Amino acid sequence: MAATPAVRALERAGIDHAVHRYPHDPRSDSYGDEAVAALGDGLGVHADQIFKTLVIDIAGTLAVAVVPVPRRLSLKAAAAALAEATSGGTKARMADEKSVTRATGYVLGGVSPIGQRTLLPTVVDRTALDWPEVFCSAGRRGLEVSLAPADLISVIGAVVADVAT
Repeated sequence: MAATPAVRALERAGIDHAVHRYPHDPRSDSYGDEAVAALGDGLGVHADQIFKTLVIDIAGTLAVAVVPVPRRLSLKAAAAALAEATSGGTKARMADEKSVTRATGYVLGGVSPIGQRTLLPTVVDRTALDWPEVFCSAGRRGLEVSLAPADLISVIGAVVADVAT
């Protein structure tokens, strides 16, 4: 398997991690739920341990929010958490697909918070710190990476805040 930019970034940083592959159904449009089903059943991973990467637009600045798959992102909380990095923008919306791919280098359903083409301001939901390890996309549909939450936060230069509801 060819390494993704996310996996290469973790290797360059010397971060302990594991890569997990699962069969991706191309008809699926709920990529997070697919990961939860595969990892929950296969590895016994709790759904709240698996995080999705959402790219948002805060007043014209792209940013990233990393939240547990079963939870929803509070756009208002994410904008507040990233205010300093986004020139104080208070209104946020989900970024359009083309902008996401152009900025991150990843396709929807395979967007990793790690190894993005452009380093975007990022917030990780505080619940990540509740787990000894968390899972997030490794940069391809059907591919997840597990690592310590502190390592995830460090390698992507994220802030931590309550952004999931």
